[in-house]
Amino acid sequence: MAKENKELTSEQQKELLGTLIARFEKNMNRHEGLDWADVVAKLENNPDKLWSLNEMEATGGEPDVVGFDSETGEYIFYDCAAESPKGRRSVCYDREALESRKKHKPENSVMDMANAMGIELLTEEQYRELQELGKFDLKTSSWVQTPENIRKLGGALFCDRRYDTVFVYHNGADSYYAARGFRGALRV
Repeated sequence: MAKENKELTSEQQKELLGTLIARFEKNMNRHEGLDWADVVAKLENNPDKLWSLNEMEATGGEPDVVGFDSETGEYIFYDCAAESPKGRRSVCYDREALESRKKHKPENSVMDMANAMGIELLTEEQYRELQELGKFDLKTSSWVQTPENIRKLGGALFCDRRYDTVFVYHNGADSYYAARGFRGALRV
């Protein structure tokens, strides 16, 4: 997934921007009052962010604009796939958890993958904001940023939506499941 050259070809940029604008126009409820022309101008001036969005897309995240931070002038993208991104499942929480496993280690960890992609793991608050825009993770679950005091004790947090309610759970940080991945956020 991580590449030496974190730039897209002009063809890749064109394809990604086409995908993003189609998603933007299809889901206007996620970004009311925002103009695609402003978003694309920011993206074209930040090729590293475009590369990160491409990584989100390539792993099944279906990134979309979910807000604008007027203080920083940044557009905010979240993974908006209906279920936890398929290309980011079966991973434990972080490098420490990965290295602590004696048997059946997963191929990667959430924090390593997010870092390689240039994105941040959603916080619990961001996950709840996402759920206000639609119904996500009805069959899967997604790791979220875990407070240091919980992580120090070996745990990590994940969320899902069941019974029309968003739930936050805990698990050992070294656990991994085929139905649990992670969702990211990117500021541009």
